[in-house]
Amino acid sequence: MTPVPPAFVIATANPDKAAEVREILSAALGSSARLVPRPDEVPEVEETGDTLEENGRLKAAALCRATGLPAMADDTGLEVKGIHGAPGVYSSRYAGERATYADNVAKLLSELSGLAASDEGRQARFRTVAVCVFPDGREIVAEGTVSGRITVEARGASGFGYDPVFVPDEGDGRTFAEMSRDEKHSLSHRGRAFRLLAERLLDSAP
Repeated sequence: MTPVPPAFVIATANPDKAAEVREILSAALGSSARLVPRPDEVPEVEETGDTLEENGRLKAAALCRATGLPAMADDTGLEVKGIHGAPGVYSSRYAGERATYADNVAKLLSELSGLAASDEGRQARFRTVAVCVFPDGREIVAEGTVSGRITVEARGASGFGYDPVFVPDEGDGRTFAEMSRDEKHSLSHRGRAFRLLAERLLDSAP
């Protein structure tokens, strides 16, 4: 079994996502590894990939090259049945390149405004692909998903992104934004992806 490296860089430039990844990995890895924040001087990596995995790899590889440390990144997509799987890989910029969380949520709700709360078109899935890239070229990839529904209106003040309009099927009817951070992590796509990544990291062979 390969020992866990002493430090990993969290590659995302999104502070909300970075905080979630740190919380999830800290619980999964315990004191086995030190999680290093993204250096301020490293420019944001352009997400030019056609898939979530490609974008996660681009970000992790760039930070690995810049720091000389193993780097972890992810890309996440929300896939909504009623709009043919959109926004998918474009979820973070659904309403435009400089869109805010509120802009993206407003566009999504507008696109689904003709659908009743119970309409199957509101069925959705969050999917996260997490990637760890090592200086020697090795990489570990893990995916996490959670199915649910898009609400008619935003609910809750926690979380970020599409959390106020996503109700996971495995939950109790609350949106992610109405849950505590620990409750969300236990069910979420990102929680599942990074816990699996941590498991594969701990079990990885040279």
